Amino acid sequence: MDTNTDVIVIGGGHAGCEAALAAARMGRRVTLFAINLDSIAMMPCNPNIGGTSKGHLVREIDALGGEMGRNIDKTYIQSRMLNTSKGPAVYSLRTQADKRRYSHEMKRTLENEPRLTIIQSEIVGIITENGAFAGAVSEHGVTCRAKAAVICAGTYMRARCLCGEAITECGPNGFRNAGRLSGALANLGIRLMRFKTGTPARIDGKSIDFSRLEPEYGDADITPFSFENSAEQIKREQVPCWLTYTNERTHDVIRASLHRSPLYAGVIEGTGTRYCPSIEDKIVRFADKDRHQVFIEPEGEDTDEMYISGMSTSLPFDVQADMYRTVPGLENAVIMRPGYAIEYDCADATQLKLNLEFKGVPGLFSAGQFNGSSGYEEAAAQGLIAGVNAALYAVGGQPFTIDRSEGYIGVLIDDLVTKGSKEPYRMMTSRAEYRLLLRQDNADIRLTEKGHALGLISEERYISFIKKKQLIEREIIRVQGVIIAPNRETLALLEHYGSSPIASGARLAELIRRPELDYAKLAPLDAARPPLPKDAAEQVNIQIKYEGYIRRQEEQIQQFKKLESRLLPEDLRYEELKGLRLEARQKLANIRPENIGQASRITGVSPADISVLLVYLEQARRRAQEPSANNLDI
Repeated sequence: MDTNTDVIVIGGGHAGCEAALAAARMGRRVTLFAINLDSIAMMPCNPNIGGTSKGHLVREIDALGGEMGRNIDKTYIQSRMLNTSKGPAVYSLRTQADKRRYSHEMKRTLENEPRLTIIQSEIVGIITENGAFAGAVSEHGVTCRAKAAVICAGTYMRARCLCGEAITECGPNGFRNAGRLSGALANLGIRLMRFKTGTPARIDGKSIDFSRLEPEYGDADITPFSFENSAEQIKREQVPCWLTYTNERTHDVIRASLHRSPLYAGVIEGTGTRYCPSIEDKIVRFADKDRHQVFIEPEGEDTDEMYISGMSTSLPFDVQADMYRTVPGLENAVIMRPGYAIEYDCADATQLKLNLEFKGVPGLFSAGQFNGSSGYEEAAAQGLIAGVNAALYAVGGQPFTIDRSEGYIGVLIDDLVTKGSKEPYRMMTSRAEYRLLLRQDNADIRLTEKGHALGLISEERYISFIKKKQLIEREIIRVQGVIIAPNRETLALLEHYGSSPIASGARLAELIRRPELDYAKLAPLDAARPPLPKDAAEQVNIQIKYEGYIRRQEEQIQQFKKLESRLLPEDLRYEELKGLRLEARQKLANIRPENIGQASRITGVSPADISVLLVYLEQARRRAQEPSANNLDI
């Protein structure tokens, strides 16, 4: 049996959902294959969306027209803005999700999308013609012909779950794994790696003594993830999370059983994530600490299952029971689902172009944890970009990319493709060089026009965005011209906030830049101030308060752009370039960077090597400008 479509998406996790929706909304016929339709948009690990730096990714996904932000706004059960004691560059929104509702709402969104078909079947083969992608074969013998495909296999490829001595050949949450796709990809010359991640136990909430735990409440004044929503539209009653701690008894139980942990018994083959270690790894690596935080997080409003954040483990079931019961509040804990580690195959992302297309297989794209990343948000961001590019490829369009100066999505993809990863990659604010400009609050200003140009942002939403942008620009100009007189009201307000008095008229913008003052606090002195939406007023405040820092970072970006604009030929023979060190030749030939900027970020390529490349490009430019003998007037 043969079928035809424009784009195939392999996998229905967070990457697959964004890829399929993006391609379909750009007008392509899309077929999404998932091993089990009940696992679409599943959250097999933590029940939350966002967090430090990850919240930036979700807001960027939304600004481009993706679905994750809209979906979590429908299904959150608690919302908190993190890092508010620091500057706005590191503010990050984090929400607890109702896991089942999140998955259900996303599946319904996929089902209601025109041009999108969902099929429950495992993809076991890839078809190529003349070296390019041409179709895929399912386990049921269906050959689906297509112009492009996006692999979003997540943690399913040759996956196995480990809980002590119990090893099960399956994917997350007991769903069956994908056993044959790894071989099909290896036959195409795609290099695969073995990674590992894990999850803690889920405990019956009825067995927890909440009186011994510290409650953690959501924000009263919430911020939506989607720029389409207002706080009033999505506000609802929130549920609390809870905080407790491990202790020496906990650590003693773990130390006594390390020999039964697959991690320390040598059973686990894959490389685990550095930034989300298991509890047994924490005890070994941070032996000097006498306790570790443990967060008790509800998995939904209609379930008693509680996620034990901070105690991911692959210890045997009996050890887990003893371990959890040493934690205050969990003395009578009943495990509903034990924690486990999961190993899986993933691709070496240095085989990808910046548009997430495999260099050796035109038309075949890749996204999500299959690219060596970790986390729902990182997966969704890649899925959106890969889906967009698969849709463009299907009609002969030019690749779409976001660079490091434009978004956290650009940082994420550039890191994976240029540097690769020896362990599951996690997004962090420290990875972004221009994070003062790449804030979560201005993701719409940075990226909405790009989403609209792709056809992912509706005309109605785009018009609303333009109006907001104009409001902000006009207000900044107005504020910069306002002079505040040193009258009694002014001096009283300055004294109230512990700010130095002024002896003569002062510009309102200068007062806003004082650390103890801001745009909102100075409103009583600004009688002509127009009413502004909360998010627009926030932009006015930030852009005025940090104007000098923003200007300096914009200058840095201009230098960055110059290097990114120096394109390198795809067929450049690095091994023939004199002056390049051996390591640089090997790395450049393997990764084949698209421009000088990307080349400069490859580990093992030195500034001296970059100078050699710049000399080569200049010589090539001069040769191209020389008139050939055929063009000479004789």
